[in-house]
Amino acid sequence: MSAPDYAVIIPARYQSSRLPGKPLVDLCGVPMVVRTYRQCIQACPPERVYVATDDERIAAVCRAHEIQVLMTSPDCLTGTDRVAECARQLDTEVLINVQGDEPVFNPQDLRAILESLSQYPGEVLNGFCAIDNDESFRSESIPKVVMRPDGRLLYMSRSPIPGNKQHAFVRAWRQVCVYAFPRAALVAFAEQPRKTPLEALEDIEILRFLELGWEVRMLEMSADSIAVDNPDDVARAEAAICERGL
Repeated sequence: MSAPDYAVIIPARYQSSRLPGKPLVDLCGVPMVVRTYRQCIQACPPERVYVATDDERIAAVCRAHEIQVLMTSPDCLTGTDRVAECARQLDTEVLINVQGDEPVFNPQDLRAILESLSQYPGEVLNGFCAIDNDESFRSESIPKVVMRPDGRLLYMSRSPIPGNKQHAFVRAWRQVCVYAFPRAALVAFAEQPRKTPLEALEDIEILRFLELGWEVRMLEMSADSIAVDNPDDVARAEAAICERGL
C-alpha cells in the first residue's frame, strides 16, 4: 500500500499566558519556530512543511526564512483546530502536527510517523515515550499515557497514571507531541462547537478524538523533545541545543 499524501503543520500562536510571543523566542540566535521547522525538514521535503499562525509577526519571520505560511483564525479553540483549518486550505489526505514549541525534537520521531501512515490508515497517530523519574510522573504539565497491549490509546491524563495502591511511581509513559490526523478525523474534531467534556477537564486535545469514537494509535518515540512552556524551559532548550550541536 502506498503512503497517503501528507502535509506537516507547525501551529504557532503568539499569545501565551506563560510565555508571550513564544514562537519567536530567541534560542541561541534563532527563533523557536524556525528551529522547529529546521528539525522537520531533516525528515521530509521543505515543500511539505507549513507554519500555521494567526499572527503577522510570526508570518513575517517565517517568510524571511523561506518557510511556507498558512494564515488561520485567531478564534481557534486549540492547536488541533488550527490544523483543521489548514485541512480546508490544503488538498492532502493526512495532516501531521508538530508542535511549534518543540525546537529540539528528534527528526526520527517524525520519520516514525511518516513510515506508519500506510500501516494504520484512518487512525489518529500520536507519539509516546517512557517516563524515567518520579517528578515527571507527578507533573501536571506532562500528559501521561495508558494503552492497550496493541498500542491503541485507552486514556491520557495530567494525573499520575497508571496508579497503584501505594501511589508509587513504578512504570509510566508520556505523550510526545507529534500527531498524524486523517482528514475525516480533523473534520469531525473541528465540527464540535466546544471542547468535549474530558478534553476540557484534562486540557488534552487528543481526548476529543477518543470521545468522538476515533482510534488513537500510540507510536514509541525518543525522549529527546523538550516542550518550551515557560521561561525556565528556554534555558533547558538552549542547553540541549548546545549539547547536541543543533
